[in-house]
Amino acid sequence: MDEDNKLSRKTVLKAALAAGVVAPVALVGGPALARTTVASGKTPELTPECHDGDAPTIAQTEGPYFKPNSPERTSLVTPGTQGTRLTVSGFVFGLACQPIARALLDFWQADVNGNYDNSGYTFRGHQYTDDQGRFSLSTIVPGLYPGRTRHIHVKVQAPGKPILTTQLYFPNEPRNNTDTIFDPRLLMTVRDAGTAKEAAFDFVLNVRQTPTSTSNPTTSNPTTSNPPTSTSNPPGGTTWAAGTGYSAGVRVTYSGRGYVCLQAHTAQPGWEPPNTPALWRAE
Repeated sequence: MDEDNKLSRKTVLKAALAAGVVAPVALVGGPALARTTVASGKTPELTPECHDGDAPTIAQTEGPYFKPNSPERTSLVTPGTQGTRLTVSGFVFGLACQPIARALLDFWQADVNGNYDNSGYTFRGHQYTDDQGRFSLSTIVPGLYPGRTRHIHVKVQAPGKPILTTQLYFPNEPRNNTDTIFDPRLLMTVRDAGTAKEAAFDFVLNVRQTPTSTSNPTTSNPTTSNPPTSTSNPPGGTTWAAGTGYSAGVRVTYSGRGYVCLQAHTAQPGWEPPNTPALWRAE
């Protein structure tokens, strides 16, 4: 980015607020958005790469095959498109919590019946972030097909940098527990908007940036900050254990600290509460 497009952390937060998506607590079921790291001044965690699904995991009639040369568009729906309308929005950041302008995002997904258009470009399209690193996609909630949980494919690329191929997932999906590709760090935050749904996700690319001299912004709204830490043990909490099924609202302890389950799941090694903010909130 040139000097005119470099934004302070406070400017990014104001932009997010103007977009109506700054407070992750208003969106449920996903990990904290990367823009909350912008407020803390910490180095954000990279968005994990994911198998792009070009090879089906099991036998199936349709698979999520990537096709180059998708049309440039921010909407994948038409007035006659079937399915629950979904808007996915967010930011693309680099390693210094600064937005990346003109980053390429190429989306593709299944239709409401779980089928991919392999002859044309239905539910396929690419777009670029604006000068503040924002993107917005109008689509539908994709259907299910054998072997996979509900997901949206995406390739993200900063100008002149390597491509990140990954997938976005939906919270509270039963198949999240059985899909071998699923990664809770890729959960979107999702909320109902009438008969439609709104989702948010911030990408963090492995792109070096020069930090700005602007001090970390403060916020007077406690709902946009991390929840207060409780010094008491969670009532009725048990010790977290892999292989245990947990429902939303259950309290556990791990390494002496209490956590509350955010969505039902079966615990697996590597999904310890400190490592999976999409599944557990520290008390």
